[in-house]
Amino acid sequence: MTTNTVKNLNSGLCPLYMCRPSAGFPAPGDDMVEQTLNVHDLVVKNPSATFFVRVAGDSMEGAGIFDGDVLVVDRSVSPTVGRIVVVAVAGEMVVKILGGTASKPLLVSANDNYEPIAITADSECCVWGVVVGSVRVF
Repeated sequence: MTTNTVKNLNSGLCPLYMCRPSAGFPAPGDDMVEQTLNVHDLVVKNPSATFFVRVAGDSMEGAGIFDGDVLVVDRSVSPTVGRIVVVAVAGEMVVKILGGTASKPLLVSANDNYEPIAITADSECCVWGVVVGSVRVF
């Protein structure tokens, strides 16, 4: 490991290579570094409105969100139908797809084992933010 590589790892910066590895058949490697990449710069667009939260459970597996994943949540993004949101429902934090209509909103899981949660005027519900990315350790 070179001195520059160690310095980059200690600073949170890692090299971003120009090549795009094939997910199918092997492709020739490319040793040319395009730039350095700080993962924070990749997933955070609005630092003052962004937070991270770790997922517990399997209700969003159909959307590619798994137990233990870290979600990137941006409070500045408008929660619109079809977006994945972090919501406080009756004091419990959940991650769901915002569904239904403006007059009859639903919080929908991406797992058929979970029923949608209907949001009514009487519901204690607060959208904390929109999920804009995730980080997973294999």
